[in-house]
Amino acid sequence: MRSLRCVLMTMLLALCSLVATPALADSLDGSSRHLSMRLVAESDHPKAGAPLTIAIATTPDADWHGYWANPGDAGFPATFDWTLPHGATAGQPEWPVPTTLLIAGLMNYVYEAPYAPLVTIQVPAGLAAGAKLPIRLKTSYLVCSATICVPEEQALSLDLTIGDGAPSQASAFADWRRAIPKPLDAGATYAVDQGVLRVAVPFPAGARAQDAYFFPLTTGVIDNGARQTVTRSGDTLTIATRLAANGKANAPIEGVLRIGDAQGLAVSAAPGVVAAGPSDDAGGLWATALAAFAGAVLGGLILNIMPCVFPILSLKALSLARGGASEGEARHEALAYTAGVVLVCLGLGAAILALRAGGSAVGWAFQLQHPAAIIVLLLLSTAIAFNLAGLFEVPTPRFAGESGASGAFATGALAAFIATPCTGPFMGAALGAALVLPWPAAMAVFAGLGLGLSLPFLAIGFVPAWRRWLPKPGAWMETFRHVLSVPMFLTAIALAWVLGRQTGVDSLTLALVAVLAIGAVLWIGGTRQRKGKAFGAATLAALAVVFVGSAVVIARAPPAAAKMAVAGDEAFSEAKLAALRADKRGVFVYFTADWCLTCKVNEKAAIETATVRDAFAKNKVAVLIGDWTDGDPVMGRFIEAHNRAGVPLYLYYAPGAAEPTVLPQVLTPALLAGLGV
Repeated sequence: MRSLRCVLMTMLLALCSLVATPALADSLDGSSRHLSMRLVAESDHPKAGAPLTIAIATTPDADWHGYWANPGDAGFPATFDWTLPHGATAGQPEWPVPTTLLIAGLMNYVYEAPYAPLVTIQVPAGLAAGAKLPIRLKTSYLVCSATICVPEEQALSLDLTIGDGAPSQASAFADWRRAIPKPLDAGATYAVDQGVLRVAVPFPAGARAQDAYFFPLTTGVIDNGARQTVTRSGDTLTIATRLAANGKANAPIEGVLRIGDAQGLAVSAAPGVVAAGPSDDAGGLWATALAAFAGAVLGGLILNIMPCVFPILSLKALSLARGGASEGEARHEALAYTAGVVLVCLGLGAAILALRAGGSAVGWAFQLQHPAAIIVLLLLSTAIAFNLAGLFEVPTPRFAGESGASGAFATGALAAFIATPCTGPFMGAALGAALVLPWPAAMAVFAGLGLGLSLPFLAIGFVPAWRRWLPKPGAWMETFRHVLSVPMFLTAIALAWVLGRQTGVDSLTLALVAVLAIGAVLWIGGTRQRKGKAFGAATLAALAVVFVGSAVVIARAPPAAAKMAVAGDEAFSEAKLAALRADKRGVFVYFTADWCLTCKVNEKAAIETATVRDAFAKNKVAVLIGDWTDGDPVMGRFIEAHNRAGVPLYLYYAPGAAEPTVLPQVLTPALLAGLGV
């Protein structure tokens, strides 16, 4: 799928280039081009017979970007056509270290800030002092924003005079050369095993490597959008990533290894032996998988106390007491409930792994990044709440009150689906580990989450003493059922709030109209039931129309503007984070989403408290907020790089520290107030 998208995107861009009319090209004057370019010579008076470095100083417009020598999954590189005096020659451009940009699942290697490729011109010998040296360049390139790409051309000129070769732009060229990758003194090696490419780069153990990333100059070898894992062992830095589909690695691989902000090494890796790193051995893999499985089980167990799951679990447990099930029947229901929970968790896990394999940066509860899924959950929660409140009695939404294996299975599936907005303690690290494990181990972790969620009912079904502790059946159970409608209504309110935050007040109003319609349809069905009639096919059809119609309408709604939780906080971006760290500031970064209950509790109970904010101000700790409500793919890649499958994620960058401290998923004011001390 990724390869097909790359081909289609490149064909589209090439077509745009072919159909660009001369009139369009002529209209691209200095005010309409999106890349501002000029030629700058290191010396205004180059020496005859000596090399001269020319910089193509380039500045992209805001929100536009130019491309590296290897553009990545889409686009095409710039071309340079030099016109030089007789005897002068131009070398290949030296490109500065690029940055990554993920758009629609396609990885691009780009420049979003000013940059300058450097080209060495060999000045002819024998030219007299004072002779003119005209330099002309015609360049064609692609420049893009997040939504549109434009092929452009420019004709650049520079007129120099032969002289003593004294530098005239020393400071500027020092900065530009700093961004050019330095040649690696020693040879690198690579090896391929089961579709994973591992490149071992000699790198001193004491040297600092910040945000290490390998940019391939050799195309068609690595999957550009795949996650890269960087490990260090002694004087070797190893980058592991996925081999490209149909990729063959039997020749040297050229590329650039980023080792810091705009700093890199030019790498040429030959086939060879790559020693296993600390985390590559089978024992370490099994230990990681077992730890992730245990964390998922514990995290799933905690989900049972969430307001959307607890009513369903309670009614299902009490149904055993009311029905007087035998030992065998109780066990069958417990196993069926567990099967429903685990299968839904496995299904969600498989969807996440499949989407990530296709290049999408999704994580747990990824469906809540789409308004259509939220409205379906909102209407489903409302229907369950009305059922618990006694408005209607139909078997389908009232799984929890029905006995038998089929009812138990459906109850488990419903409980797992309703629980997806929640991420509790232990879950984040466990699901994050699942994304870097081989897929069988990853699926085992998702199964562990389902097992943890189903453990209470499983215990009730298999331990008779637990069932004897349940209250005796009676009229009170109907009242208790009505009481349990309250947390379900609260769940519906929370989902409506999330929808409003994502899409604005207009879509929220439409959602409330849909809730009213659902209530009216269910009231009509309940009225028919109280008269001894069936719920009615027409009533069920009306329910389906409201569910599907509202999802389609709200899915088309534009997103609402993001809001900062506290005045003075700033939206997260990797560029802003790098700037704050360069200023030697302590930085607290937290990634949140409107649909994340744990996130909101931490924000109100710890992050936004006066004690913490006063401590941040005193210790000069900057705060960046990563709002992942809409599933921003670039932010998703950053979260994934810190071994998390979703939010919450809390990071603290101490001044001058090479790596951040990953804070617990449950925060306290005392913990945060101590940052930066």
